[in-house]
Amino acid sequence: MSLDRACTVPARMSCLPDAIAVIESFCQERGVAAGDALRLSLIVEELFTNTVTHGYRGDSDAPVRIALGANASEVELSYEDAAPPFDPLEHARGSTADLAGDAPDRPVGRLGIALVTSMAARIRYARDDGWNRLVVALVRAA
Repeated sequence: MSLDRACTVPARMSCLPDAIAVIESFCQERGVAAGDALRLSLIVEELFTNTVTHGYRGDSDAPVRIALGANASEVELSYEDAAPPFDPLEHARGSTADLAGDAPDRPVGRLGIALVTSMAARIRYARDDGWNRLVVALVRAA
C-alpha cells in the first residue's frame, strides 16, 4: 500500500495534538470511519508517549515521522523515531494476557503495546538506517 500522507513532528508531548490532527484530517478526507480514526489516534498516542518517555527520555526536538495510507479494506500507519533501537513487539510477547482481569491487578507496563497489537490486522517492526519503524495495518470498518 502506498503511504500518501506524512508528517514529522518534534518528540514533545505538546506536539502530539499536531500529529493527531494529521490523522483526523487524513481519515476525514479518505472516508475512514470514525471508529477507525479513533483507533489510529489511540495507537499514535500510545507510540508517541512511549517515544517521548522511554525512547528520548523526555521532550526533545528529535523527529517523529508518521505516514498514512488507505485502500478500500485497510488503513496503514508507519510510525518512526530515531531513538535507540527498540522492538516493542519483542517486548510485548506474552503481554496480551495482561489485558485480562481488573486494572488494579494488572502489572505496570507493556499494556499499551499489547493494546496496539490487539487492534492491528498486521504489525511489523524494523530498524532501518537509524530509525525504529513500526508499521500497523488496521482493517477498515464496513
